[in-house]
Amino acid sequence: MSVLSVPPARSLPRSALARRFPAGLRLVWLYLRTRRVPTGILALAVLGGLLRAALHYHWVFNSGPYAQQVPMIIEAGAAAVIAVTAQSPFGEAERATGRWLPYLRLLVAAALAGLAILAMQLGAIGESLNDGVLVLARNVIGFTGLGLACSLVTGGLLAWTLPLGYMLFCQYALLEAWRAPWAWPVRPPADRGAWICASVVFAVGLLLFTVRGPRTQLSDNG
Repeated sequence: MSVLSVPPARSLPRSALARRFPAGLRLVWLYLRTRRVPTGILALAVLGGLLRAALHYHWVFNSGPYAQQVPMIIEAGAAAVIAVTAQSPFGEAERATGRWLPYLRLLVAAALAGLAILAMQLGAIGESLNDGVLVLARNVIGFTGLGLACSLVTGGLLAWTLPLGYMLFCQYALLEAWRAPWAWPVRPPADRGAWICASVVFAVGLLLFTVRGPRTQLSDNG
């Protein structure tokens, strides 16, 4: 009988671990790991370095429409990285955790967009970037909004298709000197309509992604 009254030896370490790492922090870390967010942050840093190399070694034209081509590709690549982090190998199983999942989606997506802009800006420090960092930031948030919105239809693994596809379309619009505000990646930094379009796309994409989450199975959008 005295043996039965002794608590299990493993109960103490588990309880101590639970006190050290609250359930909320464990949920956040689980969310970040399942979405491969640490890998995404590393990829954004690599893209920032790629932009610096492109500017430093003159892979980019100094002026004219061709000067925006390479930076636009890198900006769309950063948005594609953010969009892919919407994918979880477990689907949205964290729905069972309650109301915190939408907040996690919102904060992580917004933080990654900010980190992408920061990585691009650091990559352009000391180099000659056509149209400056304002166009860079505008393009990143616009492409990111497209990727987040695409994840609702295709899921996270294919959410890169819309920002990269739109980037290819904008390469053509750049060479044709289109002036429409919805072609914001080809517009100058002072174009108010381009800023409005990019900001609206980002806000709508982020809102829908926050509320609904990415598509994980065929029944999600049925």
